[in-house]
Formats: sequence, C-alpha cells, structure tokens
Amino acid sequence: MATRVPGRVAVIRGLTRRFGERAVLDGLDLDIAPGEFIALLGRSGSGKSTLLRALAGLDGGAEGELEVTGSVAVAFQEPRLVPWKRVLANVALGLAAPDAAQRARRALAEVGLTERAGAWPLTLSGGESQRASLARALVREPGLLLLDEPFSALDALTRITVHQLVLRLWEAHRPAVLLVTHDVDEALILADRVLVLQDGKIAHEELIGAARPRHRDHPDLVSMRDRLLTALGVGSEAGTAHQTVPGGRR
Repeated sequence: MATRVPGRVAVIRGLTRRFGERAVLDGLDLDIAPGEFIALLGRSGSGKSTLLRALAGLDGGAEGELEVTGSVAVAFQEPRLVPWKRVLANVALGLAAPDAAQRARRALAEVGLTERAGAWPLTLSGGESQRASLARALVREPGLLLLDEPFSALDALTRITVHQLVLRLWEAHRPAVLLVTHDVDEALILADRVLVLQDGKIAHEELIGAARPRHRDHPDLVSMRDRLLTALGVGSEAGTAHQTVPGGRR
C-alpha cells in the first residue's frame, strides 16, 4: 500500500509489473487528484492497459505501492454487457443498494437511453452499447472512473457525440477520470492532463488550461499536439490530419 496523500484519489509509487523477463511497468509514480481528467497515451506495449487494470484491482501481479481512495468503476473498449439481461438489469448488475433499479433508471436517463431500458443488448447500436456501459460505471458513483479505449470502435460522428456525453457526465458527477487512448486529439479535447507512458514510466506530461469546449486547431493545442507526437516518436508531418498512435493492448 502507498502512503496516503491528502487530496488524492490514487497514489502510485514504484509500480512494477513484469511479464516474464520484461517489465511493462517499471517503477512508475503517479498521483491522481479528485475530479481530475487524465488521458494516458503510449505506443503498443507501453503498459497503459496494464496500469489501468492495476488501478481497477484486476491485476494482482503488480509490485510496488498503490492506494486508491473510494470506489472505482471501469468502462472497457468492449461494452461487455451481459447478453441475457436487459439493459436496465445490466446497468444495475452488482449494485448493492435497495434502490438499485431506480438508480439504474436515472443513470440511463443521463445517457439518453430511457427508452432502451427494456431492450436486449444485442439490439443496441455501438454508440448505445457504450452509453449503457458508461451508465453502468457511473451508477456506482465512483471516485475514480477508468476508461480503457471506450471510443475506439465507434464511427467518427458517434465518437464526437460520446465525447460530449462523457464531458457532461464528468462535469455533473466530477469523478477523477483516467482515459487510456491512442488518439492524441481525443486526449487534448477531453483531458486536463495528458501523460505519455514509455518504457514503463511517465515520460512526458502536458497540462491543458484551454477552456472547454475545445477546438483541435486552438494554438495551444496545436503546440501540445506537436510535443506529444514528438514524445511518442510519431512526428507531426501529417499536419492537421487526425493523429493516432500505433495501437495494442497492454
């Protein structure tokens, strides 16, 4: 366990995770403040999803100090809805509260799925499935919300809509958010702080002060994009083209 730091929902010190001889996380340090929106970038195999799984308590193989204060919820790249339960039951799944169904209905209303409460998951569109996944995460009122590439399978227009939804939900509930993404522009549009993970450690950091909503051509964001791409070893030769980092799990 890490030494508790006042005013932090997560404290990580010297976190290391090995797979065989390779250290995917190698002595990583990170603090996450309440209500902070962090985006985590990195090349394939840099340890992004491994770090998220450690924070979620889904990986017991990590060594070092890690403490999370309060509850944690996760929304994955795949919505992972249970196909034999209707949408409302999926959102309320595992929620230990006497008013679980009522809370689940409120969460569905927040993501615009009130009319789909009785639907089967297989009848949902990709965007609807991700909204249901977000409702399931937020109904638990987490202090830390972990988003593992939840927008990567969505088409461009749906992705913009879900980005706007995530920001509205974040502003309403104010959990700390750690978003794992390969999309540099997505990170700049959504986050307060963007981190680059390289060789198992935080190699670069950008603090974003631009007001929301943001446009990708804002001069500050253009400069940050160039620095982030350089840190990622990608380069910015593509100019204003949509910038993503070569992907992969871990």
